[in-house]
Amino acid sequence: MKYYLGLVWEYFLNYAKTRLTYRADFWVEVISDLLFQATNLIFIFVVFAHTDTLGGFTEAEVVFVYGYFMIPYGLYSCFVNLWNFGDRYIVKGEMDRILTRPAHNLFQIFLENLDPPSLIGSFIGVIIMFWSGGQLGIELLWWHIPALIVMVLGSTLIYTGIYTILTSISFYSDSPTGIIPLMYNIQTYGRYPITIYNRIIQILLTWILPFAFVGIYPAALFLDRPEMIRMAWITPVMGIVFFILGLLFWNGGIKRYRGAGS
Repeated sequence: MKYYLGLVWEYFLNYAKTRLTYRADFWVEVISDLLFQATNLIFIFVVFAHTDTLGGFTEAEVVFVYGYFMIPYGLYSCFVNLWNFGDRYIVKGEMDRILTRPAHNLFQIFLENLDPPSLIGSFIGVIIMFWSGGQLGIELLWWHIPALIVMVLGSTLIYTGIYTILTSISFYSDSPTGIIPLMYNIQTYGRYPITIYNRIIQILLTWILPFAFVGIYPAALFLDRPEMIRMAWITPVMGIVFFILGLLFWNGGIKRYRGAGS
């Protein structure tokens, strides 16, 4: 464990040195992310300009859900950035370099793609939750913070598991797949009340591609929505299950990998 923590620290230091050299790139990334999040919020406000509720949720409640949604997504984007895995590590052959090192290969890839500016989205998500919670009159109770930590960790593990499974497809396919960009669009469904979707979509977002557990279900715990509280507490369980599935798919793919020259 000490060895891996040391690796995390070294990679963070290297990232900081690089960003100090190219500060403009850092601020461009931060501003772009802020504009993207602002656009999503504006969209919610536009929707509620034409309706009072969405799937039984008020505007403040949907904004609260969106705030929660931003927290695990920011953590995932920072620590588990697998967007260009196929092109960089399979097509360009950098996986060969990774496999010659003693640390676990997936952990190394996580570290090489650290994106700390994404954490700004998580901080903004916390602010949005507190602001909208104040609008809703939610009183901060002693169990809210530990429950939030558990829920966020579960949601982040769900992201990690799903995208690790999808990334593992690169070991079985010689050509890049467009499934990951598609999944980035599907995950946004989790930040809206699941009651607005038909039954098939609800099942999909709950048990197959469980993005409802990265937004609406865990957020419903703090909104005191009795119809979803039971599902909210399943969030950490789903996170562990999908994280294990991701590791199994990844390790299976690694066994099939024969190197860039084969």
